[in-house]
Amino acid sequence: MCFYISLKAGAIIETLFELKQYIRKNILRKIMSLLVVGTVAFDALETPFGKTDKILGGAATYIGLSASYFLKNSNLVSVVGNDFPEEHIALLNNKGVDTEGLQIDKNGKTFFWKGKYHNDMNTRDTLETQLNVLETFDPIVPESYKNCEFLMLGNLLPAVQQKVLDQLPSRPKLVVLDTMNFWMDNCWDDLIEALKGVDVLTINDEEARQLSGEYSLVKGAKKILAMGPKYLIIKKGEHGALLFNDKEVFFAPALPLEDVFDPTGAGDTFAGGFLGYIASTKDISFENMKRAVIYGSAMASFCVEKFGTEKLQNLTDEEVKSRVQQFINLVQFEVSL
Repeated sequence: MCFYISLKAGAIIETLFELKQYIRKNILRKIMSLLVVGTVAFDALETPFGKTDKILGGAATYIGLSASYFLKNSNLVSVVGNDFPEEHIALLNNKGVDTEGLQIDKNGKTFFWKGKYHNDMNTRDTLETQLNVLETFDPIVPESYKNCEFLMLGNLLPAVQQKVLDQLPSRPKLVVLDTMNFWMDNCWDDLIEALKGVDVLTINDEEARQLSGEYSLVKGAKKILAMGPKYLIIKKGEHGALLFNDKEVFFAPALPLEDVFDPTGAGDTFAGGFLGYIASTKDISFENMKRAVIYGSAMASFCVEKFGTEKLQNLTDEEVKSRVQQFINLVQFEVSL
């Protein structure tokens, strides 16, 4: 009799464990608020301070790691090849990035980029680009991801970004899109179409001038906002970032740093911090976006202090809070008029 009872108790415990795992995988995941779409890749980097062999990179990687300091969970849609190490996937999972949407192409290799930065760290040369599995990437959004509240469309082919949007049954609360000059040169019509469905566009100052045809960023912002986005973020690297809507402008400075080792991924890290903070507060007002720009800038300032994602992998909450306070101290002043 005791033996029977112990067997029954063991079965109940096992069933409860399986139920817990099912809930974690299939129910809790549905309420995860942030979906990130973009590249997971390898980079090989050279700067005036050193060089690396192949290391973990990709827009979605930087975005996911940065957002993890504000959200316990986020979801990832991307593609890698048969050469992508399990340890990198484990790193993302340990940071709360769910990888059910990470396709692994057993017959291909992971996207690879190799670049060299000049002494000013603002210009770089692309030495090698291997699209590999990215060339045929067909994004598939898992059913459990489709109810996302916030969507980050990392730098990808505009048609791929649009395909992700088209798979969602209802529009997220906020859609953020990042793009680059290459897509403006080669996929203009698709990019203009994609911009009609986004809330926030994040680009750098050079890209803003190309997209708008205006040298003045203020004039350019007005033209870009007329293309569809309600908000525009123009990243200016070491000179800070601008946030526009149709009526207001906000400027956040960059933090003066003693050491800048590698600017790779800084823009994506900014985007992850920006949207991660907004998703954590669920506040999409312009006032909260101002705060989000500061948090994004703080995360980007960490990114450039080490090669690749190294600094983002082991930050503490206290370090993040302290860095944000440095930004506050940088711009805080009193004046009598």
